[in-house]
Amino acid sequence: MILGIHHVQITIPKGKEQAGKTFYCGVLGLKEKEKPESLKGRGGFWLEVGDREVHVGTEDGVDRTKSKAHIAYQVKDIRYWQAKLEKYGITIMESIPIPGFERFEFRDPFGNRVEMIQVM
Repeated sequence: MILGIHHVQITIPKGKEQAGKTFYCGVLGLKEKEKPESLKGRGGFWLEVGDREVHVGTEDGVDRTKSKAHIAYQVKDIRYWQAKLEKYGITIMESIPIPGFERFEFRDPFGNRVEMIQVM
């Protein structure tokens, strides 16, 4: 039996961890979680998102802009997030409507697709 989701992983280019932390910790306000000693040498970093984790790994040779794969962050104030991201020069993309939700998408500085979603 599957109990739930423990973590998801996204990737950024190798050597871009500081830029990744600037965006994910600085702009999005997510908290970094210390990786286990046995994994520290592999690059990347981990984030806490509520009671779940996002693992940011590193890999080269990937065109993230062509992927539909994404992570959706549930938020309380979608307009706040839209305005904040636009302030940082992030292009907001409208999403196909889903009854009961308000949402939008954007690409992080590395090309990963990200969704912000609010329950209405």
